[in-house]
Amino acid sequence: MTGFSDRAWAATADLRRAIDVLPFLAELADGTLAPAAFRHYLEQDALYLGGYARALALLAARSPDAPAAAFWAGSAQNCAAVETQLHADLLGTDLLGAPGGAPVASPTCLAYTSYLVAMAATAPYPVAAAAVLPCYWVYAHVGSRLAPVARAAADHPYRRWVATYDAAPFQEATATARRLTDAAARSAPDQEAAMLTAFAVATRYELEFWRAAHARESWAVPV
Repeated sequence: MTGFSDRAWAATADLRRAIDVLPFLAELADGTLAPAAFRHYLEQDALYLGGYARALALLAARSPDAPAAAFWAGSAQNCAAVETQLHADLLGTDLLGAPGGAPVASPTCLAYTSYLVAMAATAPYPVAAAAVLPCYWVYAHVGSRLAPVARAAADHPYRRWVATYDAAPFQEATATARRLTDAAARSAPDQEAAMLTAFAVATRYELEFWRAAHARESWAVPV
């Protein structure tokens, strides 16, 4: 018997196929991604993680039980500490060169974080959980898919990034996020349609985030 997360994953198959063939990820996998594009991605992702951590903290506050609250709150802390440190370390390497100034959230980054925070603050808990799940699951999928290619090259420039999302702790966190979202769906079967929509919208933002990074998206008229 399948759970909500299985149905949501199947329903977004076309979006995930589009993610799998993104030039950004293909070039990241074989190590040919331009350092400037990877720097742009990391800077945007660092900004994204700030918003994602706020969404997770809001979700923790609205959780139906202590175990769910503890997981979402711990995930928010992880965004604020562990992954942020990873980005800082990678941005500090000679490979990526010097920063071009203080990063500003791109249109896609701002839209995605605004969507997640709004869902976590205002949507029913099951729908909000479905909205935050793709960030876990898509990264876990991408990490496990790219890891064999990255490991095969002794001097792969982006191996540490790939290894982080292929590693057991992140894969286990993704499994827990799926279990909690499935439990939320079972508790509110009337909300499954809204949950599927939230999951699909967030998955589409994952696609657009990497496309924007490859294009080094910026505002047409800076403020």
